[in-house]
Amino acid sequence: MVKRRNKNRGERINTAIKEELSLILRDMKDPRLSMMTSVLRCDTSRDLNYCKVYYSVMGDEEAREETAQALRSGMGFLRRELAQRLNLRQTPELTFIHDDSMEYSIYLGEKLKQIHEEDEERLKAMTPEMREAKEAFEKEAEAQEQQNQEDDLWFLKDEGWNE
Repeated sequence: MVKRRNKNRGERINTAIKEELSLILRDMKDPRLSMMTSVLRCDTSRDLNYCKVYYSVMGDEEAREETAQALRSGMGFLRRELAQRLNLRQTPELTFIHDDSMEYSIYLGEKLKQIHEEDEERLKAMTPEMREAKEAFEKEAEAQEQQNQEDDLWFLKDEGWNE
């Protein structure tokens, strides 16, 4: 007899832990915990003994450090609350990992906006001769690209290639 495993069980457990931890953190009374703390994802080991919790904190470095301290000191409380809310045979040991991908994406968005604004300023500052030269260069580059594509497909022009 072959045992049938549910493939989505790990994903469901990770999602449940993430949602419950988010609610617990919102209700936590520790003043060091930033209000802008969010749980991004959870990765639970296959045996459910360990769970890596990736979180993000919006704010300065001091807020991040205080939130990390609050999470480390409240780990027992969080695990106990998680055990009460979830019906698991064994509650995993939590490890909190700061994930700064949200801050990095905001930083990249601001940089892209700044580059776009600088490009707009450069276009406004161009003289008519510079614009004509730019357009001529772009047309020449487009023609060269078209020629390169035709050269890459030279074998399709040959009549006898499929005989």
